[in-house]
Amino acid sequence: MTKMISGLVLAVLLAAMPAHAQTKDPAVPPQNSLKLSEIIAKIEQRDQFHYISEIDWESEGYYDVVYYTSDKAKVEIKIDPVSGEPRR
Repeated sequence: MTKMISGLVLAVLLAAMPAHAQTKDPAVPPQNSLKLSEIIAKIEQRDQFHYISEIDWESEGYYDVVYYTSDKAKVEIKIDPVSGEPRR
């Protein structure tokens, strides 16, 4: 009886593993994201861009970018990883 219960528990655990492996991992950008270098290039094309201070991936699904303009203004934007455009 103990072996049968152990076998049943093992079967349930093994059946649950593939479902867990298929869940989305919010810690990384989606598969169809632009390359980070492409996103940076888009930001560098913005009016009066001077330099990027920070880029962080947020688990909510966007890049949080901080950059400065040539007149020393600090700009903080959230960038969609698929389009490379600011989130609204």
